[in-house]
Amino acid sequence: MTAYDYDVLYLGAGHGAFDGAPLLAQAGKKVAFVEKEKVGGTCPNWGCNAKVILENAVSLQRELRASNGIVSGSGDIDWTKNMARKKEIIAIFPNAIQGGMEELGIKFYFGAGRLADAHTVTIGDQTVTAENIVIATGMHSHRLDIPGAEYLHDSKDFLSLDQAPDKMVIIGAGYIGLETASMMNAAGVAVTVILRSDRALPEFNQRYSNALVQTLEKQGITFVKNSQTESVEQVTSGFAVKTSTGTYEADYVMDATGRTPNTADLGLEDLGIEFDKAGIAVNEYLQTAVPNIYATGDVVKKDQPKLTPTATFESQYVAKRLLGQDDKAIDYPAIGTTVFTTPRLAQAGVTLDEAAAHPDQYDVVEKDVMDDWYRMVDYEKEGHLSLIYDKEKHLVGAIEISEHAEDIINALLPAIEFAYTPAQLSRLVTIFPTIGYSAIGDLL
Repeated sequence: MTAYDYDVLYLGAGHGAFDGAPLLAQAGKKVAFVEKEKVGGTCPNWGCNAKVILENAVSLQRELRASNGIVSGSGDIDWTKNMARKKEIIAIFPNAIQGGMEELGIKFYFGAGRLADAHTVTIGDQTVTAENIVIATGMHSHRLDIPGAEYLHDSKDFLSLDQAPDKMVIIGAGYIGLETASMMNAAGVAVTVILRSDRALPEFNQRYSNALVQTLEKQGITFVKNSQTESVEQVTSGFAVKTSTGTYEADYVMDATGRTPNTADLGLEDLGIEFDKAGIAVNEYLQTAVPNIYATGDVVKKDQPKLTPTATFESQYVAKRLLGQDDKAIDYPAIGTTVFTTPRLAQAGVTLDEAAAHPDQYDVVEKDVMDDWYRMVDYEKEGHLSLIYDKEKHLVGAIEISEHAEDIINALLPAIEFAYTPAQLSRLVTIFPTIGYSAIGDLL
């Protein structure tokens, strides 16, 4: 039998790796990470965690101002202090994650890893071998190929922006574009969002994404639809973003046109591992074309949402498979997803578009969330919920726009995942009065 340096070697040390690695180490396997940036990857360092810390100030501002003077104060956001708080909290994560892994005996190599063969990875002038390799390299921000691209900033840049600009142009209206727009608008910045089509958030039902855009417009954000960005020029007052529909001036221009899987310079071509712009192709066991090389997280080409919980689920699945604890194909659960704007937009399970395409399989129940008195406690003024049921009356999907949509979808996830019957739902006696009580009440 060939002796390898490690039983499992991860390329990348984000959620697609470090959530599963402890299971292997605790079972006595020799495990290592190869990381070329920061331990923890995108989410803890320049993604979800950073975003939600900054957005907390927006939530506080909303409640204060919505109270109509019950709580006094202007609610103005000091962006510099907000960013300093974010940096203080975020700085904890890389060392904390690395320290926790090292306590389990897991080794770290820092540098760009490249596959030399099915069991060998090079990191600079170092070479390490492993029986199994897991590619968990994640994604990076896409950058428009236009004149003046050097003036564009991505989400990583924005999440370290110490001074809020006066005027900001955001190119793109996906999760990152709208979340950034919502935060900057709350911080007093004049924000313009440029869309290349007539809709935002293609992952969501258009009725709901349009409702969110309309609310953000009422808050003062400008949306320019069906506009192709042509160039960015530096001018005396800052920057001029030239598009097919006009020119828009800004002090800060953000490219939020999507994210691209980190597949370059990994040696995939030489091993016959298939990939394209959507990511690495895997089978139902998350194996690449080379059976002992797996892929997890955002670098994977898949239909499931590319989110931290998805990467975590995949990482733990691969670890259990390598330990012989799970020999079945991966079976994804219902995965909730949220746009952290004000208000929120969240969904899980079967979508409204799927339900509309298969009326013989699904029924949709519409709910005006403002019918529930508890929504007024938190100063909510608008919101809507759609519940998708199968023909046996099991809840199979939900989507909501409201100030606490993420909490509602979280509360409904068990019912969606485990197909609770109406009788089972009636057994859930949740805490009253809470938003969770309201969520379950909407099902009965």
